Amino acid sequence: MIVTSNISLSYGSKKLFEGVNIKFVPGNCYGLIGANGAGKSTFLKIISGEVSPNTGSVSTAPGERLAVLKQDHFQYDDVEVLKTVILGQPRLASLIEEKEAIYAKGEAMTEEDGMKAGELEALFSELGGWTADSDAAVLLAGLGIETSAHAKKMRELTGSEKVKVLLAQALFGTPDNLLLDEPTNHLDIKAIHWLEEFLAGYEKTVIVVSHDRHFLNQVCTHMADIDFGKIKVHTGNYDFWYESSQLALKLQQDQQKKTKDKAEDLKAFIARFSANASKSRQATSRKKMLEKLTIDDITPSTRRYPFVNFKPAREAGDQLLMIKNLSKIVDGTTLLNNVSLNIHKGDKVVFTGASDLARTTLFQILTEDVKPDAGSFSWGVTTTRSFLPNENAKYFEGTTLTLVEWLRQFSEDKSENFLRGFLGRMLFSGDEALKRTNVLSGGERVRCMLARMMLTGANVLVLDEPTNHLDLESITAVNDALIRFPGTVLFASHDHQFVQTVATRVVELTPTGVLEYDSTYDEYLKSKGLE
Repeated sequence: MIVTSNISLSYGSKKLFEGVNIKFVPGNCYGLIGANGAGKSTFLKIISGEVSPNTGSVSTAPGERLAVLKQDHFQYDDVEVLKTVILGQPRLASLIEEKEAIYAKGEAMTEEDGMKAGELEALFSELGGWTADSDAAVLLAGLGIETSAHAKKMRELTGSEKVKVLLAQALFGTPDNLLLDEPTNHLDIKAIHWLEEFLAGYEKTVIVVSHDRHFLNQVCTHMADIDFGKIKVHTGNYDFWYESSQLALKLQQDQQKKTKDKAEDLKAFIARFSANASKSRQATSRKKMLEKLTIDDITPSTRRYPFVNFKPAREAGDQLLMIKNLSKIVDGTTLLNNVSLNIHKGDKVVFTGASDLARTTLFQILTEDVKPDAGSFSWGVTTTRSFLPNENAKYFEGTTLTLVEWLRQFSEDKSENFLRGFLGRMLFSGDEALKRTNVLSGGERVRCMLARMMLTGANVLVLDEPTNHLDLESITAVNDALIRFPGTVLFASHDHQFVQTVATRVVELTPTGVLEYDSTYDEYLKSKGLE
């Protein structure tokens, strides 16, 4: 259990939190949500003791252990993988080190050393030391780290492998309180699925920050919403919070609707979601919580959503894209091998596969930023394309333009009023439209790139990880826009809900070419045993 009492924190004139009093109890998983910059990661650091609040305190029940997903991927570079996981339980790791130091004395051991070793052995057994190696190995295996890597130094692993080891470290030893900041970042589909199953059955206290809506829906029993310096806890997963808050906002705005009708609408909503909770992994507990809700528990959200709308200037012809035997080797690694594919008008194709770099390279070839080593591709003569790259630095480097000046480069209408209005829809209103491009955050840059795409009127959109750096509100807006878009979409994303709701075809890049699935993403995952 974690209890926060009167937590307040300000940085200069910016107030992040004020008077936060929340009790996070065992058996629940809390999704901490809020706009970019609202202070989600900072709040986790306050709980862990890494950041001190201006006022207030954080407490846990006596004897409880708190574990945190470490963000420094180089902290354990000189430590073996298996040992890094066990370091997640510091007291046990310290006992092991102390015990080994005594036994290393060999014949030089004294009677006092022997007595001390006996005490350590008792504590070692009490803390589960005899199964520590096997417990750590099980966690690593679940996350996809091969046994052959367990004795390696952390520096020998790839970036994504390090993330998995640090996640196993946080989970090791069943901590009483678990803080996870973006745990699905850099995880593959199998590892995310394993983590969902693990957390769904976890009976301790979990607080998680994530931009993956599907993940939040699968594991969370409550949402803790940061808004205007306050944190309010809502029963239910992310979808329930989002839909209920939007319904409450709509009813609040409709001044003509009678109070009785509003109540009936909200009661019907609660009943519908309560019934659907039976499909959740945490079905029983969530269903009971939802059934206890009253209409007074549902409040409108003040969160702002950008307006994203892709409208093609003209319709593409039936002949859209033909790819024939494309191959590409980068730094001695074959990324694309004999890729052949036909894309038809109206297709919304998600590209999957083990290599993110392979997907990025394919998109770069199709948008003529990179040349293939072999093969060819041809776009239909009526197609117009717009590309959202994974890395957008080149669009902003070496410039200190205001956002109005930056966007003017890509707009036929150069007027100040039009550009400011357009930026306002992307949440750059008032003085925000005069911000300089060299001070933009990652999420702000992506919103600028989306605005640029909307101005093109393209009938084919190519998007490489479009949800990266975006907050949940912006992700939802882009998601809905692509569902509505009448043209063709080629994209890659690790966001399960985004892919499931947008894609009509799945193309898996393999070492020998492609595998095509004319199915939904969930059906594709089911065929892979990952439902």
